Amino acid sequence: MERLKVAVFASGRGSDFQSLIDARDKGELDVDLVLLVSNRPGAMCIERAKKAGIDTFVLDHHGMEREEWEEKVEVELRKKGVNFIVLAGFMRLLSASFVSRWRNKIINIHPALLPSFPGVHAHRDALDYGVKVTGLTIHFVDEKMDHGPVIFQYPVWVKDDDTEESLSQRVLEQEHLWYPRVLQWIAEGRVEVQGRLVKVRGITDSERAPWQ
Repeated sequence: MERLKVAVFASGRGSDFQSLIDARDKGELDVDLVLLVSNRPGAMCIERAKKAGIDTFVLDHHGMEREEWEEKVEVELRKKGVNFIVLAGFMRLLSASFVSRWRNKIINIHPALLPSFPGVHAHRDALDYGVKVTGLTIHFVDEKMDHGPVIFQYPVWVKDDDTEESLSQRVLEQEHLWYPRVLQWIAEGRVEVQGRLVKVRGITDSERAPWQ
């Protein structure tokens, strides 16, 4: 399989991005993190990239058509030889045409067990609904928000006294563990997409979530 040359798209703090950097530096993630793309100048993720020696492309999307922004980004992706995209807190929907060009080459992580609680207020919505279990979903990106084929999910129990902040922190801890692991599965060519069904070959006991 072709070695993954990864661009990470991020808009904020970039803590999931940092988890990829850390896993790479520990030898747990065997991919090339070649570019950070951000639509928010001044975002913390940009400093994380610089400290890690990863090139950045920062382009504010305000006052720009979506397709124009994406065209400029794709020029940079081609320059870097990018063949895979990881969304890590990227707060902007990609166009259907962009997603089509990168079919099954973009993954996202969402802080809920999709299809429950899509959108930007997943923790609040989970608490308001009163669910006892939430978690995270890592999925391929398609033309709809938080909709693409599911690769992996991990459950997190909801406590009676949870706030958005406390629940978010516990889910985030698991995000930082599992996002690099799932990207490594993809890098090893172990992930197969069949319509909406995603199969991961050869999962060992050490790679399984506790409930599997």
